[in-house]
Amino acid sequence: MTAIATTLCRRVWDSRGHPTVEVEVTLENGALGRGIAPAGASRGTREAVDLRDGGDRLQGKDVQGALAAVRSRIAPAILGMDATDQQAVDAAILALDPSPLKDSLGGNATVATSMAVLHAGAAVQGKPLWRYIADLYGTTPSIPLPEIQIFGGGAHAGRRVDVQDFMVMVPGATDFSEALEVTNEIYFAAGDIMARKGRLAGVADEGGWWPAFDSNEETLETLITAIELAGEKPGERVVISLDIAASEFGKGGLYRLALEDRELESNALIEMLGGWLDAYPIAAIEDPLGEDDADGMAEFTRQFGNRVQIIGDDYLVTNARLVREAAQEKACNAVLVKVNQVGTITEAVDTFRAADEAGYGAIVSARSGETEDVTISHLATGLGCGQLKVGSFTRSERMAKWNECLRIAEASGSGVFVGGGPLAATWWGA
Repeated sequence: MTAIATTLCRRVWDSRGHPTVEVEVTLENGALGRGIAPAGASRGTREAVDLRDGGDRLQGKDVQGALAAVRSRIAPAILGMDATDQQAVDAAILALDPSPLKDSLGGNATVATSMAVLHAGAAVQGKPLWRYIADLYGTTPSIPLPEIQIFGGGAHAGRRVDVQDFMVMVPGATDFSEALEVTNEIYFAAGDIMARKGRLAGVADEGGWWPAFDSNEETLETLITAIELAGEKPGERVVISLDIAASEFGKGGLYRLALEDRELESNALIEMLGGWLDAYPIAAIEDPLGEDDADGMAEFTRQFGNRVQIIGDDYLVTNARLVREAAQEKACNAVLVKVNQVGTITEAVDTFRAADEAGYGAIVSARSGETEDVTISHLATGLGCGQLKVGSFTRSERMAKWNECLRIAEASGSGVFVGGGPLAATWWGA
């Protein structure tokens, strides 16, 4: 009854209008699961790659090769397997392409299949996906704290500012719904400020306001003003989170801030970011140094790791081995978990467990090229990871995930919401 009977795939389209892979798994009893692969713009060099066709058609981004990999290689390998044995199914996929980059099958093919199997397993057991995940992995579910973009920058906004994400979190909220309500007020206050200044230039890739500013600091100052206009005192219920995405503008320990036309070595960048931490209520900072700057990341963690959440994204690429190595080097204290960055659900959960063993925090995250797929809302809740990052407070591919969390919170009763609780207090000084 739980055996995989058919595996279908099709080309669908992501939030940028680019092709992506959808996989549909049907079990012997008719239970069905579906998964859609997202795609990133800011990508670590060590993460799983999407298999794209190249050439002139569809900007070289078609996925016929990835679809062929599902049909001719993955589908036959998992036919008849027990869909509720996620680890075994993912192992069968990985046996076909064991490389971390998934450059033979394509990470877009593997992640869509792996997520489809997860959904099918939940369907055959008649469980909501978040509960199925918690039961499958022996975790305690909780409603995550949303991390929501207000201004998008870097690779998400034509590099209009150097920093990639200016975000807020509301750890002082009493529940998920209140966290969204407060964020809504801040988001539209930020838009009003830009409109009054004649700088309202639309939205960035993930739905945040396009950052028409003259410096990175001006963006931070505007965010502070927006928080205040929303009736909040920065640093109380509301804190700031930044994704520096330093690998996008740095290499070999040298960083070029294009907006300000200057170059900084690692120690100077650390000093600059440390000044921001002193001046603004920043609770979390992602990829403050480049993925090739291990010494810089360790030094940043040494100086500020007891004050803020230091998250490895491009630096750790959802890789359990890299998390363990970083823990030994005392670099970072949290990891961003992106399933497509590693290729399968099992590998993403392995990374979550490695983070837990190292005493690191974990943030389940979407990608800038997203879809209506809401798997990560359930993954963040089911694993009880504590935080969820999916982009901004607009665009349906983002709101689908926030709205799904509202449904999960309602269905799970009171639920445990991370905001304002002990986890928040450990990293923002509540």
